[in-house]
Amino acid sequence: MDLLTANDRAGEYPPSYYAAAADHLDRLAPAKGDLTCDVCVVGGGFTGLSTAYHLAQRGYDVVLLEAQRLGFGASGRNGGQVSMGQRVEQDALEAMLGDAHARQLWEIGAQAVGLVRELCAMDAVHTAFHDGIIHTVHRKRDHTHNAAYVDLLQGKYGYDKISVLSPEECRDLVNSPAYHGGVLDMGSGHVDPLQLALGLARLAMGAGARLFEQSKVTAIASADPAIVSTDQARVTARYVVLGCNGYLGDLQPDVARHVMPINNYVVATAPMTPSEQEEVIRHNYAVADSKFVVNYFRFSDDHRLLFGGTESYGYRFPRDIAGNVRKPLAQIFPQLADVPIDHAWGGTLAITMNRLPHFARLTGNILSMSGYSGAGVALGTLSGQLAAEAISGQAERFDVMANIPKSPFPGGAALRSPLLVLAMLWYGLRDRL
Repeated sequence: MDLLTANDRAGEYPPSYYAAAADHLDRLAPAKGDLTCDVCVVGGGFTGLSTAYHLAQRGYDVVLLEAQRLGFGASGRNGGQVSMGQRVEQDALEAMLGDAHARQLWEIGAQAVGLVRELCAMDAVHTAFHDGIIHTVHRKRDHTHNAAYVDLLQGKYGYDKISVLSPEECRDLVNSPAYHGGVLDMGSGHVDPLQLALGLARLAMGAGARLFEQSKVTAIASADPAIVSTDQARVTARYVVLGCNGYLGDLQPDVARHVMPINNYVVATAPMTPSEQEEVIRHNYAVADSKFVVNYFRFSDDHRLLFGGTESYGYRFPRDIAGNVRKPLAQIFPQLADVPIDHAWGGTLAITMNRLPHFARLTGNILSMSGYSGAGVALGTLSGQLAAEAISGQAERFDVMANIPKSPFPGGAALRSPLLVLAMLWYGLRDRL
């Protein structure tokens, strides 16, 4: 079953709030015939669009092939949170990789947030960067770790934009009985993700990149030059960059062994008044909690609560997405148990075994970046800049990411999904207990 069409209509955006509110581009034509370029980019999300933009800026002739619409996948459906660092905390990275590599990863994570800020300030990108993410804890015992972690970032990493929130301070900012304190990170923030993706597309086209929609890649012949095929086109390219993430399918088996698609779900409530919004979350901060299956939420610019929660691990989305997501929403905000829901949608992201991105040189002229594990707004956007650097002969930052140890999912293609389901059910049960 093809994840590109398992839950969505060909050539159409999902029924999301983002798709309803976006400043859309005109539909782009599919690629046809024989095309030649310096770099063929596969995938029109943050990774692919950023790669196309940064390469075109450097003078490369770029062709980008998107199987559906630009920003169709996780890039246009996610919670919009732009977080500092990596998906794994720095103390765990130090234990895993050593202090030097951990510090390089922190710096790259900070650069990723900085790049998103820069992009949001450009006229082509029609979303503001809103400062502040609160990371809440759902267990009392986690509050001690929070304080120690803030001390680590402030002292060892010199990061002064983060502070501990007592349970009382957290409740004042996030009007929920579910949490026992948290951390306020003012270096992080939130954006409208589809507007960011479409803005990257405008920038890429403005720099001279050729972008095509409804151009699903069916085969890649590894050679020099490489040949990238769709059902209507044959692209000859010196380099190929894969930015497919959870929608890779069987296109590249080695990446598929390391990168696992899972589904996540989001709802948008009816608009509230500004004062009603302040009674739920103050100061327009975004929030993400410490549960294994993370609840994440923020407000849109028109005062809708955008609440993400629940996951599934098969191909199909549930029939009643709104009903499924309403359950954790009501647990976090009992006062909103009956709030009207105007939009409900699902999306497919990709995770790795270690929850760190999967960067790889598959051959000398084929690169792949994916598996952002829920941190793709910042890291997926930066990955395109890193790919452009690597193709230009400046691979230092790309190699920092590529040198992260990689573990494939156990069981191969046949067993990885059942084994993942068992693991996720266990951790979900532990959250509830």
